[in-house]
Amino acid sequence: MSARTTQTTGTRIERRPLASRRWRLSIALAGWLARRGVTPNAISLFGLGAGLLGGLALWLTSRSSAPWLFWLLAAGLVQLRLLCNLIDGMVAIESAKGSRLGELYNEIPDRVSDAATLVGLGFAAGSVAWLGFLAAVLAVFVAYVRAALKIAGAPQDYSGPMAKPHRMFVVTVTALACAAAPMSLQKAWLGHDWGFPAIALGVIIVGCVVTAARRLMRAARVLEAGTP
Repeated sequence: MSARTTQTTGTRIERRPLASRRWRLSIALAGWLARRGVTPNAISLFGLGAGLLGGLALWLTSRSSAPWLFWLLAAGLVQLRLLCNLIDGMVAIESAKGSRLGELYNEIPDRVSDAATLVGLGFAAGSVAWLGFLAAVLAVFVAYVRAALKIAGAPQDYSGPMAKPHRMFVVTVTALACAAAPMSLQKAWLGHDWGFPAIALGVIIVGCVVTAARRLMRAARVLEAGTP
């Protein structure tokens, strides 16, 4: 998928193409926040807080006597972070407050939130820490590839199969599955100590490698042809 661009007060804003931006609820929420003077950067920072707390909630699943509670909390926080990622750009357009500084508020918190979430999943109940660290590194690498290709002259490429929304979808589904199925049941189903979180991280790792390679090949074809 290519990026969708919008002009706002002379600043070119590039956004991930998402169908949810056309939802009435999303449009209404963005308008409501813009009318109350909430800035896009504040929303981005709120999303960062949700991402950090989501990672903490995932870690606490291995420390709590009621892990299901933290699995549900983590799923909610991951989705709250994605909602902030969706709304901040919409508010920037609605309030005409888009800026180049906003790109930093959009990108840097995303990378920190990704790392916190995936590392937290690595320390979650039924997971493996090194898988979380590897997934976090590869998630950042996928974003780096996108940025590097843009600098090289290729169009923004948000394609998957394991872009940010796909990674967070896997984390959310895993959290909900773990809330419903206790670790003892997961061990009985899978036959070893690695539970759903470890398997999810394995899927994310493989998906990130495929995503980075796919974006590189797509950009190479564009750059060789000389037409963005």
